[in-house]
Amino acid sequence: MNYKISILLAALVWVACTKKQDQESQTRQDDFSNFKYTNESFADIQMLRYNVPGFTALSAQQKELLYYLYQAALCGNDITWDQNYKYNLTVRKTLQAILMASSVDTTTKEYHSFIVYAKRVFFSKGIHHHYSSNKLIPEFSATYLGDLIKKADQSLLPLKDKETVEQFITRITSVICNPKVAPKKVNLDPKQDLVLSSAVNFYNGVTQKEVEDFYKKIINPSDATPVSFGLNSQLVKLNGKVQEKTWKVGGMYSSAIEKIVYWLEKAIPVAETEAQKKALQLLVEFYKTGDLKKFDEYSIAWVQDTASVVDIVNGFIEVYNDPLGYRGTFESMVSIRDEVVTKRIKAIGSQAQWFEDNSSLFPEHKKKNVKGITAKVINVVVESGDAAPSTPIGVNLPNSNWIRQRYGSKSVTLGNIVHSNNEEKKSNGELEEFWFGGEIINRAKKYRALSEALQVDMHEVIGHASGQINPGVADPGVTLRNYASTLEEARADLVALYYAIDQKLVDIGVMPSIEVGMAQYDYYITNALLKQMSRIPAHENQLEEAHMRNRQLIALWVYEKGKSDSVIVKKVIEGKTYFHILDYTKLRTLFGQLLKEIQRIKSEGDYKAGRHLVETYGVKLDPQLHKEVLERYSKLNLAPYKGFIQPILTPVMEDGKIKDVQISYPDHFLKQMLDYSSQYSFLPIEN
Repeated sequence: MNYKISILLAALVWVACTKKQDQESQTRQDDFSNFKYTNESFADIQMLRYNVPGFTALSAQQKELLYYLYQAALCGNDITWDQNYKYNLTVRKTLQAILMASSVDTTTKEYHSFIVYAKRVFFSKGIHHHYSSNKLIPEFSATYLGDLIKKADQSLLPLKDKETVEQFITRITSVICNPKVAPKKVNLDPKQDLVLSSAVNFYNGVTQKEVEDFYKKIINPSDATPVSFGLNSQLVKLNGKVQEKTWKVGGMYSSAIEKIVYWLEKAIPVAETEAQKKALQLLVEFYKTGDLKKFDEYSIAWVQDTASVVDIVNGFIEVYNDPLGYRGTFESMVSIRDEVVTKRIKAIGSQAQWFEDNSSLFPEHKKKNVKGITAKVINVVVESGDAAPSTPIGVNLPNSNWIRQRYGSKSVTLGNIVHSNNEEKKSNGELEEFWFGGEIINRAKKYRALSEALQVDMHEVIGHASGQINPGVADPGVTLRNYASTLEEARADLVALYYAIDQKLVDIGVMPSIEVGMAQYDYYITNALLKQMSRIPAHENQLEEAHMRNRQLIALWVYEKGKSDSVIVKKVIEGKTYFHILDYTKLRTLFGQLLKEIQRIKSEGDYKAGRHLVETYGVKLDPQLHKEVLERYSKLNLAPYKGFIQPILTPVMEDGKIKDVQISYPDHFLKQMLDYSSQYSFLPIEN
């Protein structure tokens, strides 16, 4: 799309703040026969769209509930921006002011570079890459940025009190253009102070040692029902004292949280069930009080609400962005259950105890009574915060180990997200380029969608629910620290891989033959040892993100351990490297051995062994292989990362009440981002 037209459209949205949608650029309701899943691409990102099957069949009450939860989700967006880096909202407002400038020449190469940078920042909710966490370095000069700022409306710039435009330019160009300023959002290098070297806005004026000492004093390793300390606060030093600034109504982020609470309170009267009503009431109480025990009460009530079709995740959830694993980034996911496809994932969940009993774990590390795993496939209606535009494809919550053990968990696969991804993959050429041999490629084409869906299902349903911590050992977030997330994802992946070629899956009717599992082994090894390297720029030599580390850890470990038996062989043909599995049964045995060891590490809190595994197998890239993969992948003209434009819900009003809710599917990413910024900006520029 022409950049000038794109910016003009964005500007119209920004000025008018209109909710009227361009009918020619949207597909409405449930007619998906001509739905376009693939959208624009920029930098290393491919934008996709997803639809919501089943939405129009919902009752008026369910749609009204969805609308309120949709609003609550989007009201928290700016919290994530600020959590990612304390100057992200300043950067965003600067970019918006430039986009609104009428005197800018939009035809130059540098302006095109500016547009790409702006889209990357909106995509990542900040100036750091959403996956690698490295700083996004613009392909335009600081001088050019300064010129753009001078042409912007000064009233739209986030100037400090008595700050001149020239002073502001000096300040903001350093934040955006200087690679030495906030170079990494999350630093996991154990040789450095992880707090001081990470740009996330979770800590202020404290060192890693001060953080660890603070929580060492208040965490009781023998507490059988510990709260998630630090989950909803910033840790700061004020007047020489280390203390928490809680994210709650009346506390930090209050202006955004008040809006979230407003919409949640409107949702309570139209909740589907009493159980759902109770969960929403407890979530509101948590936001009002900041009490982490109240969050646990909410989590338990949320797990116990199994009847509602409409569901929501809303809060400070995942701790991947905290280098020490305490603080949760805001995210929200609003969804409806897919009744038909849920039968597959339910079949796995109903056998959770069998899978636990027959796993490769040491007996003392197995759960004797796997509690209520609610397994379902959902169709997402909207995602926000850390869940969008880059989204997970499966979720298992809550994250509290003791709540999982006593009350169970909800494990979901995001059905419409997976479907959209699969539509994009159908003819992208990855299989032919990286998979070894025609037989393997044909099997992958036949079973790829099902095998990947089963990997997600088992990862979430029986993977995250597996295993138990030894009595007296603290939560893995405390014992394993910066390696906890990687090891948890590895444990969940390994459970899924261990059972991928088990006859049990055929017997319970979730796959037609063992070949489905073999296709999954092929995919996992090839992706982990080759294809995922395409996501890492040429100048970087290691993995940072927990899921990428986990995948390489597993694949490289089994490859190395299986060399003597030629379980997996490395082949180089005409300069192209492939990894070919020769013995799937022996590979399964290796997966089981590694699963046993990682669960032992988690159960015993063995930090030294966990660090050795991750640092030895999960971090460093083979530079020559990395270069080769980048060259091969570039010829496919594909973007390695995917993200989604969100649907829009619009209420139909009658006599001041919601009579119906319509759903529409926009196709302009930047336009949507500017729309969000105009409608859901409730926070101060700096927090």
